[in-house]
Amino acid sequence: MDSPGSTAPTISVVVPVYNSAGSLRELTRRLLPVLDMIASGSEIIFVNDGSHDDSWAVISDLRAVHSAVRGIDLMRNYGQHNALLCGIREARHDVTATLDDDLQHPPEMLPLLLANLSSGCDVVYGMPIGERHDLWRVFASRITKIALQSSMGAEAASTVSAFRVFRTQLRDAFRDYHGPFVSIDVLLTWGTTRFGSVPVRHDPRRTGASNYTLRKLLVHAANMVTGFSTVPLQLATIIGFVSTLFGILVLVYVLARYLIENSSPPGFPFLASVIAIFSGAQLFALGTMGEYLARMHFRMMEKPAYVVRAASLAEVHAEQDASSQQ
Repeated sequence: MDSPGSTAPTISVVVPVYNSAGSLRELTRRLLPVLDMIASGSEIIFVNDGSHDDSWAVISDLRAVHSAVRGIDLMRNYGQHNALLCGIREARHDVTATLDDDLQHPPEMLPLLLANLSSGCDVVYGMPIGERHDLWRVFASRITKIALQSSMGAEAASTVSAFRVFRTQLRDAFRDYHGPFVSIDVLLTWGTTRFGSVPVRHDPRRTGASNYTLRKLLVHAANMVTGFSTVPLQLATIIGFVSTLFGILVLVYVLARYLIENSSPPGFPFLASVIAIFSGAQLFALGTMGEYLARMHFRMMEKPAYVVRAASLAEVHAEQDASSQQ
């Protein structure tokens, strides 16, 4: 994979699934020929993230027809990144690829991402051209990428997307991560700084609507910042410092006016304004620390990132049974 004369890599494709029964067959039909062309061995891992439609039944049908298809059914909806983490941990091949279940990420673009992975990168993102989203979704996505920039500490944050390929060995860096708040892109930075991106086509959604609301995107951004960086704590420190400096300046102003004019500033409005400023700064700092304490609380509870209800992983189980009998 790393040299012109090397053999084709083996690839695991992880697809988080949520209410996408109408697109899974088409996705599989388009994905299998691409994998046959670029990989010496491949698998497709569908992770059903608590769908309310017939997604798991469709996955089971595909599993019965195609030996390369594997399925994992989670107990409830845990979120896209949690489902991805589950599938990534089950991947068996050299390279892991992730893409959405709605056919907006063209499977035919996978060879382009894989070629850039061979050029020295450990992670390659498919940067969508002309994303078809509402204005609020674009706004929320930009906020998420700003949050991701602070969490990743990498310039690649601006090109991050759910369409990515990376070397499977990177998961060793977050093998022991068990927190309930997951960001695959941040976890990947624990293993490498060699990121790349390529522009790819972004197709219109075939069926259904996006499951990401403005609220979900903003919550995800907040989880990334408070869960994987100390930027909010640093911001609270800066606000506290600025508030203290402002208080000192107010004190100097009051003393100077008293000494020079033998008078003091008007009482209640001035005092109320100063108290409001300091109270706001204190509450902001306390709220920020509370967010971190809440995450420590959830981590101490050892709340899992996901729980598997059922899995169609016949080959893996057969191999494990055979090894245990030897």
